[in-house]
Amino acid sequence: MELTSLSIKELSKKLHNKDISVLDVTKSYLDNIAKKDSEINAFITVTREKAIEDARQAQIQINEGTSSTLTGIPMAVKDNMCTKGIMTTCASKILSNFIPPYTSTAVSKLYDSGAVLLGKLNMDEFAMGSSCESSYFGPVKNPRDTTRVPGGSSGGSAAAVASDEACFTLGSDTGGSIRQPASFCGIVGLKPTYGAVSRYGLVAFASSLDQIGPICKTVEDCALVFDVIKGKDPMDSTSSSRKQENCSEGIDSGVKGMKIAIPRQYLMGGIDSEVKASVLKAIKVYESMGAICEEIDIELSEYAIAAYYIVSSAEASSNLARYDGIKYGYRAEDAVDLSDLYRKTRSEGFGAEVKRRIMLGTYALSSGYYDAYYKKALQTRTLIKNEFDRIFDKYNLILGPSAPTPAYKLGEKTDNPLEMYLGDIYTVAVNIAGLPAISIPYENTTNGLPIGLQLIGKAFDEKTILRGGYVLENDKRTTEVQDGV
Repeated sequence: MELTSLSIKELSKKLHNKDISVLDVTKSYLDNIAKKDSEINAFITVTREKAIEDARQAQIQINEGTSSTLTGIPMAVKDNMCTKGIMTTCASKILSNFIPPYTSTAVSKLYDSGAVLLGKLNMDEFAMGSSCESSYFGPVKNPRDTTRVPGGSSGGSAAAVASDEACFTLGSDTGGSIRQPASFCGIVGLKPTYGAVSRYGLVAFASSLDQIGPICKTVEDCALVFDVIKGKDPMDSTSSSRKQENCSEGIDSGVKGMKIAIPRQYLMGGIDSEVKASVLKAIKVYESMGAICEEIDIELSEYAIAAYYIVSSAEASSNLARYDGIKYGYRAEDAVDLSDLYRKTRSEGFGAEVKRRIMLGTYALSSGYYDAYYKKALQTRTLIKNEFDRIFDKYNLILGPSAPTPAYKLGEKTDNPLEMYLGDIYTVAVNIAGLPAISIPYENTTNGLPIGLQLIGKAFDEKTILRGGYVLENDKRTTEVQDGV
């Protein structure tokens, strides 16, 4: 078996048993990047020299017995997380020359654990998109079928894991940007509770929705990474001081006695028939494992997309006002005055999707429209959160699809932004309510495309959704063994 196909747990065991060296593993991943990434385009920056040095330091820790589970494990991070001395672009022309003077807290925690940084990953520009086609550095391709999108905005993070170019990655999730690409690429993606992981050093898209999370080969790997990056951070006032359980302990304890809700609205409308069939199959698996599955109504689900795009675009309009060509980043030439410099820099520096959302957000916040749009979206957000709270008074988990369809063709939806936005219909409500959720690859379509299923849990109950995901993951493995895969 190739070293690059191993999970964190499998790789860590081999490293700590001295069966392999960290340098061997790191070079295997760097070779894979050199071999595959010209087609996949998952990486914006490859930090080869840093990776080799990180590997040497990690090997010293292992030899001295001061290592952790993640020591020596090659990782990569989405290019909207600041890394000191390493270019951080947000896949935008306007930050194409930006090198941060500090490192984000989540990445720093992984450095401290001994993980090896391979580089920075491609994404939709400023995390705005669902297909990874809006990047200034070109689109990312899905390793399962390179004619199709990997999902977005963390498409590079998902593609790197799916193509064995990184053992695990970090993505960010504002409305499904970890879960949807994980689903499209056939891997596991965890969106933690808002505040469970520090956002310090994450370049803001929508500050009240953004959340950093892991993308991995297995559910257990997600638990291992989450246990490292979670926790209160004095540099982030929105990070929670609430004590969080160790999620990797007891992950295999099953779902017996759990109550799982199945929203009727998630199995109606434009859902692909094979995706729906996978959800129905998963229900039977859970029931066979002793869980109680019941259909419910999420009556406000139809309003989630509208509320999300008003709130997120309004916050983006505010957050992206700082990119003016003065402080840092790209600066337009031949401006005649300050106003002209602002106009030219932002016109040339931002791509079409970012401009679209800035304009939408500015309109929603403008005088005469604030109450009609932004205020109403905030009120809807509160109602949606309250509805989830009522559901979790009775149920442990909510089960549904991660996306209504498998991965679609590159270019298929670029001329129809509204259709692309509707692809987030099952994910955005989770961010609106600040809840944790996970996408688990469960089955493939008849033409071999991955289908991901989503589990949603109550706030700060990542442990339960990881337990639920572990059951589905192991049912999939059992089925594959029986089928001779």
